[in-house]
This record gives sequence, structure tokens and C-alpha cells, in this order.
Amino acid sequence: MSVDIVSSGPASRPAVRPAGPRLRPFQAAIGLTLAACVLLAWAAIHVGGVFFFDVRWSTIVFVPILVAVQCWLTVGMFIVAHDAMHGSLAPGWPRLNAAIGAFILTIYAGFAWRRVRDAHMAHHDKPGTAEDPDFFVDEPDRFLPWYRAFFLRYFGRRSIVFVFTVVGAYILLLGAPVLNVVLFYGVPSLLSSLQLFYFGTFRPHRHEEEGFVDRHNARSNEFGYLASLLTCFHFGYHHEHHDEPWVPWWGLPAQWRQARSS
Repeated sequence: MSVDIVSSGPASRPAVRPAGPRLRPFQAAIGLTLAACVLLAWAAIHVGGVFFFDVRWSTIVFVPILVAVQCWLTVGMFIVAHDAMHGSLAPGWPRLNAAIGAFILTIYAGFAWRRVRDAHMAHHDKPGTAEDPDFFVDEPDRFLPWYRAFFLRYFGRRSIVFVFTVVGAYILLLGAPVLNVVLFYGVPSLLSSLQLFYFGTFRPHRHEEEGFVDRHNARSNEFGYLASLLTCFHFGYHHEHHDEPWVPWWGLPAQWRQARSS
């Protein structure tokens, strides 16, 4: 069964029908179930950590564990929104994809759905070039300058206002401890941006002595299934994603194995 799924191009363009994308069995059901699991787990740690966790010497050993898990779940939320951008979260349901993606990007950092989606489609149109908004053409092999440019490009005034509003409401109106807000909201959000950028943008698109294999200007990691899941929800299988952007995140390992065996 073929399906209209957006593969690239600005959000104002009509959906592009790629050459032969195929739905996985129960793709929408699986994608939405996994998305719900990620969102509910994230919300549980977020609310429990910010408002109810008692940070003291007897419980401090659990803080880095919860922060690490929340960082990973925050990465997962963005990957779910990313699938929504491509229409692969719930194929055939464009409004549902847009609603879920917009909701996630809003609670992630107050990001605007259409702006982020347009930028991501532009990235797919001209990856690793001066016209790619996610590429740092000045220093394409250095992490910190590229991350700084990447962070400032997306974290603008809208996000600043959103974050300050949330933090103010949590502390001043709802009585959340400042330390809890920092540990369970601020730290996971910042660390997740580093994790997403390193494994989902810098490693796949950085310049090395060995060039890229094709016009996608992307490479995939050689991680096994578990390491790939833990680092970036399989988004490190990045060449496979650029080659077939209609494949959902949980389908990328199969694409990677197929590419290695061919």
C-alpha cells in the first residue's frame, strides 16, 4: 500500500509522493503507541521531578539517573515530532501529524511548528550545503562553533519567552522548588539539545577526510541496535533516513541492516 508522505520541501508546498514508499504493517498504530509511551514517560518524570521529588542526601543518588532518562525521553519527543514532519508518524493523517508535532515542539521549547518544519525540509533539499539551515559552512568539522550556530538559530525570542513563562509559573504560581526546576526541566532540555545535535546532525554531516557517498552528504553510525536507540532513537542511521525519509524512526535499523547486506 503506497501513501502520500512528505519527504522534503517547505511546508507551503503540497505533499510530495516519493518513488514507491511503502507503509510498514500497522505503522500508524505502532508509531502512535510508541509516541504515547515516550510522551507519558516524559510527563511522569517532568511532573514528578519538578513538583514532588524531594532532593536530599538520601535521594540524591537517583537524581542523575532521572536526569539521564529524562534527557533521553526529551530526545525521543523531538524524534517523534520529526516523524510528524515527514508524515511517517501517522501516514495518511496530515492534520494529526501536524497537531502532535506542534504540541511536542511547543512543550519542548516553545518552537513554532511551521518554522521548524520548513527548516527541516530545507535541510533535506540541500543537505550539507550553504543552503542547508542546519549546516555550518564556516567550520563544518568543529563541534562547538556549529552547535552554537545551531542553538542560536532555533532558540530565539519565542523560545526565551516560553521558557521564562513556564519557569515563572512553576516557581511563583505553583510553588515548585527552584532546584527541582533546574534539575528536571532545565538540565534535561539543554543536554537533550546537545545529544540531538551531536548524534543527529554533527556526526552524520560533519566533514571528514573520507567524503560522502552521494548527494545526501550524510553518513550513518555503526552502532548496534541498543546503542543506536539510546543515543538518538536510531536517528544516527542518518544516511538511511535521508535516502528514505518516509521510514519512521523505529524502522531505520531494518533499513540500515538492509543497506549493509546489499
